[in-house]
Amino acid sequence: MSIAQVCGVGGAMLLGAMSPGPDFLIVTRNAMLSGRRAGMASGAGVALGVFVWAVLSGLGVAGLLAASAMAFTVVKLAGAVYLCYLGVRALLAARRGAYDTGAEQVSADPVGVRAGFRQGLLNNLLNPKAAVFFVALLPQFLPASPTLADTAQVAVAATVVTLAWFVVLAVGIATLRRVFTRRRVRQVIDGAMGTLLVGLGVRIALQSN
Repeated sequence: MSIAQVCGVGGAMLLGAMSPGPDFLIVTRNAMLSGRRAGMASGAGVALGVFVWAVLSGLGVAGLLAASAMAFTVVKLAGAVYLCYLGVRALLAARRGAYDTGAEQVSADPVGVRAGFRQGLLNNLLNPKAAVFFVALLPQFLPASPTLADTAQVAVAATVVTLAWFVVLAVGIATLRRVFTRRRVRQVIDGAMGTLLVGLGVRIALQSN
């Protein structure tokens, strides 16, 4: 890949990662309420999902998913259910409000590194819009008959940019964690994030292909 192609892929991915959406919400919430490591782990999960989608797009698999109404709907509904599940958990945590504000434990429903990574990965992989995004994006930067090396280069470039953005986001948000984990603030955040996640899940489920 040329420098121009790398910059093109990186710029497109950065704009996509920065736009508010499921990935942004997951990383933001986990960094706010469970700390920098959980937020960074969520970002790493999202980045791995991006790598998978990029490779599948280069191999043509994502294009088949985007073209198949049934496959698209199945993945869409699975993603919507997962978002609603995470949202309901946040809403229940806000309702309970039994937060321990001690130094070691600041969350009634803490998200560890593994859970954060899993949430980020599943959230991205269960988003069929990601398949559509890459099907539209990759042909702009790949030759007519791309080799595995061509696809790998685009996938790595997209992954590195996505990971870098979400690491910066997680670290920035985590610096204000002492504010975010105050009991009343935590309840408001859980309630707001839970409502957004459920609303986003319902919206995705109701959207036409």
